[in-house]
Amino acid sequence: MKKGLLGLLIAFALLSGCSHAGGPLSALQSRWEKLKSLWGDDTEGMLASEGFYGPIDDDFIPLEEDDLQMQLAESAIPQPKEIPGSPGSNLPSLNQFKRAFADLAGVFQNVYFNTDDYVLRRPEYTQVIDRAAAYLKKHPNVFISVGGHCDERGSEAYNLALGTRRSNYIRSLFAQREVNANRIHSISYGKEQPVDQGHNPSAWARNRRVEFRIWEK
Repeated sequence: MKKGLLGLLIAFALLSGCSHAGGPLSALQSRWEKLKSLWGDDTEGMLASEGFYGPIDDDFIPLEEDDLQMQLAESAIPQPKEIPGSPGSNLPSLNQFKRAFADLAGVFQNVYFNTDDYVLRRPEYTQVIDRAAAYLKKHPNVFISVGGHCDERGSEAYNLALGTRRSNYIRSLFAQREVNANRIHSISYGKEQPVDQGHNPSAWARNRRVEFRIWEK
């Protein structure tokens, strides 16, 4: 496996020599150079680093909005049969779903994302999903909202799409763990509800998140 990844790295390096300034290969070459400066000849360390799989800093290189919308269409699990707060629904509106408190605050913790990314990269965040899924399976009357949030960079439309991608991805993880998808409601808030009002990498990291709110029937 490591040999295959090393071959991929070499191919990327060769391709980067043919890249045009400002193009995707130019960005790839920049990441390659940053990784080399960090890891030197330690190839195994480079392959194991978070930077190999995602951004190693907070450079914002957004995906094309059309591509992001296409990904959403291809991967989204059908939304629940009941829409919270709609006429005739047995569920209240999502603004009546509440943050978990006391012991449950340790179950439904926020999970965080890399810049311009929607996949959980750290095992501790996957463990959060495992704990929350186990709780939901034991308590079939509990419903959950999954709110996708972004940092301030990028357009409003782009961040709404990225927030949707994040919330749908987390919803799919619950479905994979055999939680009834009709009890999981995903929503995107884009960049409109930052928890940190700063304009720096630390604030951006705190704002790239999914938050959970629950309601018991």
